[in-house]
Amino acid sequence: MIRSITPGGRPINAEIRVPGSKSITNRALICAALAGGESVLQKASDSTDTLLMVNGLNQLGILVRKSGSDLIVEGKGGRVYAPRFPIPVGNAGTTLRFLMGLGALADGPVMFEGAGRMSERPIEPLIDALRELGTESEALDFAARYAVRGGSFQGGTAKVVGNLSSQFLSTMLMVAPYAKADVRLEPEGKVSDPYISMTIEVMKKFQVEVERESGGSYFVRSGSRYQPATMEIESDFSSAAIFFCAAMITGGDVRMNVREQKSLQGDIGILDILRRLGSNVRTGDDQIELSCHGAGSYSGIDINLRDMPDLVPCLVSTLLFANSRSRIRGVEHLRFKESDRLEVLCSELQKLGASIRLKDDGVEIDPAPLTGAKLNPHDDHRLAMSFAIIGLKIPGISIENPECVGKSFPGFWAGLAAWERKEAT
Repeated sequence: MIRSITPGGRPINAEIRVPGSKSITNRALICAALAGGESVLQKASDSTDTLLMVNGLNQLGILVRKSGSDLIVEGKGGRVYAPRFPIPVGNAGTTLRFLMGLGALADGPVMFEGAGRMSERPIEPLIDALRELGTESEALDFAARYAVRGGSFQGGTAKVVGNLSSQFLSTMLMVAPYAKADVRLEPEGKVSDPYISMTIEVMKKFQVEVERESGGSYFVRSGSRYQPATMEIESDFSSAAIFFCAAMITGGDVRMNVREQKSLQGDIGILDILRRLGSNVRTGDDQIELSCHGAGSYSGIDINLRDMPDLVPCLVSTLLFANSRSRIRGVEHLRFKESDRLEVLCSELQKLGASIRLKDDGVEIDPAPLTGAKLNPHDDHRLAMSFAIIGLKIPGISIENPECVGKSFPGFWAGLAAWERKEAT
């Protein structure tokens, strides 16, 4: 399947609506599953990754059901049951990693089965950390299969690699209260702090505290227990950033209803980045408004996005239209996402005539005239969306495998279609 993009004819004036944060929803699901009783996650993500998480929890004996835009979770107070069949996780790295941690608490062996690129994505640091705390786990030699022997989560001290993915540390933190002894986790390498802070804040919503120690380690006391909670999930800033960047490219005004000052998400940093590029950002108690009437007249920037890696694809699309050189740094870990994002960004955008070069830890972009082309996002949801917004400015762009956006934002194409028609999304 291929989807062609139709450039809009004039600046947009729109209100954007995006799904609930996938990152927050999936963390809240783990905490709610371990709590003893019913929790309600309001305005939860409807992404494919979250659906896989819900299915996995159901297979582990934890009932999760949908009620409108909410998810109702019947937590089992730390009891987890080993399923008879492998749990499918698709290409959802967060789902696999979080559920492997939960599987350490099961009453028997748990098998997971991935698809596509999953076998190429890093998992060994999590397996090593689980082993250090007593849990037998392994990546099997055939296909993308992973095994955890539940009931062996002893606790203690473990080193956790942080520079490849913050999800390894997040996984260990969330299940740590249910270890047989206190848990101390010592990160190795630079960890994306906003995601760890998000994990800790979600845990706190369910009444478990994490102690940050002076040496940089994290301590969780054994016997701490999550309590059922009702939690409203924030709108997803990783998804909103796509439309904010589209406004920067095409010009106009966009509005988003959200309480900015209470956001747990590091990707809210897109607002400061777009301010640097010359947009006017106004925030109130319940709304963000972005005015970008100077589309195409902004200068490039040099920026380190280690703590906001999901912003890289849409920001690269935006910087293609800057009038001077740009450099994005600190994101070498993007080579281990749903695709090798840095490599694919360069190879696909060069089809448009873009002057973009791969660097050791990011990319460099110079201004260049662009023309239309068919772009392959390599089954990567963030690349598909980021390629699409270029087509709002440059005629002749089409996207292969457009349905891959469902991994995080199933309603993206409907929102973009309204944008193409110059209506509110």
